[in-house]
Amino acid sequence: MESKRQQQFAKLIQQDLSDIFQKDMRTTFGKAFVTITDVKMTPDLAIARVYLSFMLANDKAGLLQDIREKSKHIRGILGNRIRNQARIIPNLEFFIDDTAEYAAQMDALISGLDIPPLKEGEEIEE
Repeated sequence: MESKRQQQFAKLIQQDLSDIFQKDMRTTFGKAFVTITDVKMTPDLAIARVYLSFMLANDKAGLLQDIREKSKHIRGILGNRIRNQARIIPNLEFFIDDTAEYAAQMDALISGLDIPPLKEGEEIEE
């Protein structure tokens, strides 16, 4: 469970990183569209775990590796943006957020189930 301070700082980081990825680094990733889905902070606010979602990207793992290689540059841009709002500029750790793909997979599994209808007078067993 994150503290309120962690949540507020994570929200600040998420907004600024979203802006950085959409404006400052747009040309870096080609036509791929990168969004920040979530940010989780460590209790000491020194590490931000950033979860990314990719659209129009053929090689998600390669793109994630490219982002990880540029994390110091991204951290520098972030530091310039939040230097008056934060004492510590957190180290950034990037991960792929695959919850949308997982949800689509679960939806496909559920829709593929063959559940026979109840016969008249039959009840559901619990």
